[in-house]
Amino acid sequence: MNGSQRFLGVDPGTHRMGYGLIDVSGASLQYLSCGVIKATASAPIEQRLLEVYQGLQAVLEEWRPDVVALEEPFLPRSTSGDNGYQTSARSAIAVGQAQGAALMAAAQRRVPVVRYAPAQIKRAVSEYGRGSKEQVQEMVKLLLGLDARPEPSDAADALAVAICHAQQIRVQTLTALGES
Repeated sequence: MNGSQRFLGVDPGTHRMGYGLIDVSGASLQYLSCGVIKATASAPIEQRLLEVYQGLQAVLEEWRPDVVALEEPFLPRSTSGDNGYQTSARSAIAVGQAQGAALMAAAQRRVPVVRYAPAQIKRAVSEYGRGSKEQVQEMVKLLLGLDARPEPSDAADALAVAICHAQQIRVQTLTALGES
C-alpha cells in the first residue's frame, strides 16, 4: 500500500451502528475517531434503518474514507426447532438489513466496500476467532496505541473491522511482493 489510506469500519445494527476510522500508512495504524449512530429504539424498522443510514452518511461526508469495511451478520448453527436459533436468525436478518443501509450509504458516496466475517475480524485483532468483547476492546486499544479501551463495544468492534481490513491489505501486499 502506497501512501496513507483511510478506512471506515462499520459494526451494523438497527438500534446502534458502530463506526471506527483509522488512517493506515504501511504498517502504521492511526486512530481517528469512533462512535455509535443510535436509532430510536421504539421506531419501526424502516425508520431505524433510515436513521442509521443518515447517520452513516454524515460520517462518510465528514471523514471521506477510501474504503468502508463491514462486519457480516453472524448466524449460529443450530436446528430450526430451537427457539434460541430462531431468535438469533431474526437478529441476523435485522443486522443484514442494517448492513444493507450501510452498503447503500457507501454506494451513494461511491466508496468501495469490503466485508468480513466476525471470526475473521476477531482473529485479525486477537489471533483467536472467538475472543470476548473485552478481549477485542483491549487488543484494539493496544494496536492503536490508545490510553483506554474504546467505548462502547460497538465502536470498538467497528475499529476492529477497520484493523482487519488493514491487515488484509498488508497480507495482499506482501503476497504480491513475494510473487514478483
